[in-house]
Amino acid sequence: MSADSLFGLAGRRALVTGGGGGIGQGIVLALADAGATVAVLGRSPAVEDAAASAGGVAVRADLSDRSELTRGFEESVEALGGLDVLVTCHGAVHAAPALELTLADWDDTVETNLTAVFELCQLAGALMVPRGRGKIITIASMLSFQGGFGAAAYAASKGGVAQLTKALANEWAPHGVNVNAIAPGYVKTPLNRHIWESDLARSEAVLARLPAGRWGVPPDLAGAAVFLAAPASDYVHGIVLPVDGGWLAR
Repeated sequence: MSADSLFGLAGRRALVTGGGGGIGQGIVLALADAGATVAVLGRSPAVEDAAASAGGVAVRADLSDRSELTRGFEESVEALGGLDVLVTCHGAVHAAPALELTLADWDDTVETNLTAVFELCQLAGALMVPRGRGKIITIASMLSFQGGFGAAAYAASKGGVAQLTKALANEWAPHGVNVNAIAPGYVKTPLNRHIWESDLARSEAVLARLPAGRWGVPPDLAGAAVFLAAPASDYVHGIVLPVDGGWLAR
């Protein structure tokens, strides 16, 4: 098979949530460069810039609000004229020691990072399973494997995303739907700006553990996203793929 037939996404319709953020925006551009038509769904005004840069469509919705999520998903699919690929890149983090973490922040984290991901996957699966094909890519985390520090709610939600990915793959693989996850390592995005800009000691400790010798940047996720969205991954189900500069190898 040619590289184009393995990794090309011409004619595919992709929905990326949270695509206005660092990782999400990188994935939006990667899918568009591979030939996909892309819709970007999220509450930030940045989704409009991300969609414009990829020649796609933007839909504004707060994914922590369940009715808004459904509306935003339906509008996105209508604008695309169907759905072949879903990538869930949105997320929230409330960094705090566990004894100081409020239940409101816990609820917001779990609702945004886990429940909303399940809802989006369920909506996408309802379209893909009867058709017998589709690609769903969730975004996990290093804290899907490790407990982290000062991020109990985030770790719990991302651990849930990894297990949800495997559970959905078990159910939907027989129907031709691939459900997989990407687990980014330490990537320079606004989500963890508090580490690489403000916590010099921790940032240096992270760097010291990375065999790659540098923090990641959003384009580092592009290849993994295109692979999991493309025909090249048709026999790949239920993986949590680390893109971490070797972090877990240490």
